[in-house]
Amino acid sequence: MSNSLIKAILGAAVAAFAFAASANAEPAKPECLAGAKPGGGFDLTCRLAADALLKTKQIAAPMAVTYMEGGVGAVAYNHVISKRSKDGSLITAASSGSALLLAQGKFGHYDENAVRWLGAIGADYGVLVVAADAPYKTLKDLVEAYKANPADFAIAGGGAVGSQDWMKGSLLAKAAGQDPKQMRYVALEGGGAVLTALEGGHVKVGSGDAAEMVKHHMAGKIRILAVMAPERLPGDLANVPTAREQGFDIDWPVWRGFYVGKEVSDADYDWWVQAFKNAMATPEFAKEREARGLFEFKSFGKDFDERVKKDVAQFKILAKEAGM
Repeated sequence: MSNSLIKAILGAAVAAFAFAASANAEPAKPECLAGAKPGGGFDLTCRLAADALLKTKQIAAPMAVTYMEGGVGAVAYNHVISKRSKDGSLITAASSGSALLLAQGKFGHYDENAVRWLGAIGADYGVLVVAADAPYKTLKDLVEAYKANPADFAIAGGGAVGSQDWMKGSLLAKAAGQDPKQMRYVALEGGGAVLTALEGGHVKVGSGDAAEMVKHHMAGKIRILAVMAPERLPGDLANVPTAREQGFDIDWPVWRGFYVGKEVSDADYDWWVQAFKNAMATPEFAKEREARGLFEFKSFGKDFDERVKKDVAQFKILAKEAGM
């Protein structure tokens, strides 16, 4: 038997073994951990995974969704690291907000290298909004007005100082050449309160997310001046220009994805990556994603790991510039 034939046989055997190992990596009891109460963004992310993976036949058994409230994901992050680092049946919901909190050291002594980042399966995007009767028709109008008199502009967001909404507001201040630390930020409880404050004339600018604001924009209650996306979003926001189109290098994708324990095997990790890739190639997944108000955004494996760590590094810079 020639050496080349032996090598070919061995290569085929290795490939077959790898395929079998990957097939056997499917968890018997898949679970998604949401690091907050039911009903929030982490819950939405887990439910999307659970429904889409089952409907596209990537998993044979329904996925359990469990909850662990505390620190906007911090308690869950620490739990996975300390208790379930090797558990290949568990994925945990995360978002760009998780990267922001990691950048600010709010997940305890663990950093972004303490888990394996699996992938992102959808995203929302930041928006800047004003009242429907506001004189500002473009982001440039708003930036110029803010630059002329920053003290006259209260910016409302559905989160505390240092949150994603606060960060989006700080990008407006920076675009106007102003110090974000001097920004008049009004921290409110969620996007609904932001809309009420805008409509009541209590604030001049709202910082939020596209999926939450779009129906109010379409109803004529507010005006979305810019979406913080690399390109225009589809559907009802197709006519709203991006910040980039208007001359401002501002992106704010709110990705939604998952991580697994640091010691999860390559076979289990690779199985999850492939399962999500398979699911996302189907129209069923697109329907499930759109039903949850998310836009297409996908990144997996090494690419996603690099994306998260790049986000954390950028958020550290933003936080430092803003005096956080």
